[in-house]
Amino acid sequence: MTIKRYGAEQVGAGGKTLPFARAVEADGWLYVSGQVAMENGEIIEGGIIPQTHKTIANVTAILAEAGYGPEHVVRCGVWLDDPRDFWTFNKIYQEYFGAHPPARACVQSSMMVDCKVEIDCVAYKPKEG
Repeated sequence: MTIKRYGAEQVGAGGKTLPFARAVEADGWLYVSGQVAMENGEIIEGGIIPQTHKTIANVTAILAEAGYGPEHVVRCGVWLDDPRDFWTFNKIYQEYFGAHPPARACVQSSMMVDCKVEIDCVAYKPKEG
């Protein structure tokens, strides 16, 4: 089995190198680490709407880098800072995953950084050849 790591040298808030990969691929499975609305090492301004779009954009960018798309996502984990954001989040989430909805868990959680939402996912694509 071959294991490939994506972005193991990534930098987080405050310019610190993070001790994990953005994603790890093994035998057609891609495990994407929790993503937040981060750009250039900092959380973007705004509430749940811009942060949800940016968080999903960060997830889909990692999927694309590894050769996967939203249609390959089999499960997402979602953490929301405020449960009152649940329906607003769902509306935006459906824009990206509505055609191929993955299994999902969504919980309220205190975040490690000052953000409104975090998303991780697992994707699968059969190996070619």
